[in-house]
Amino acid sequence: MKILLHICCAPCAIYPVEALAGQGFSVMGFFYRKNIHPYTECMKREQTLRDYAKQTGLRVIYQEDYDIEGFLRSVVFRETQRCRFCYHDRLTSTAKLAKHGKFDYFTSTLLYSKHQNHELIAETGEATGKKHGVPFYYQDFREGWKTGIEKSRQMGMYRQQYCGCIYSEKDRFYPDNGKDA
Repeated sequence: MKILLHICCAPCAIYPVEALAGQGFSVMGFFYRKNIHPYTECMKREQTLRDYAKQTGLRVIYQEDYDIEGFLRSVVFRETQRCRFCYHDRLTSTAKLAKHGKFDYFTSTLLYSKHQNHELIAETGEATGKKHGVPFYYQDFREGWKTGIEKSRQMGMYRQQYCGCIYSEKDRFYPDNGKDA
């Protein structure tokens, strides 16, 4: 069975790719990049994924455009709901591509991170899958969190320290971490 895996970055793909392949899936990746800021960060993540894909033989579809303005327009004044929008946008793009490519399922490396809202991802994936006619495959990949980190370090991968959007970058680096004084 064929599964399309939305990939946010190479380190987060390691465990899901191995787990899915171990279950007999033929895995293809999809690098979605419209939310990643700044552009240089996006390019670092993409190059790291290209290197990983070359080393492992993973086939990956790379999103070509970079519409950070569209992402920002969609979340401005709704910053507290930005993850909801972002999950929806990424999973919708993945579901549409999975439908077009005749994949049996689609899923996401977002399910690898212990920093993401798994319930919201699952809910969004299920709804998106129904709408576009491709089942969303939910698996809690967090069990492989440490394994993925260790392997990414052994491989010398670039490892980012925030989700990707400008808001998560602020949350990561701003001293008060977004909290009131």
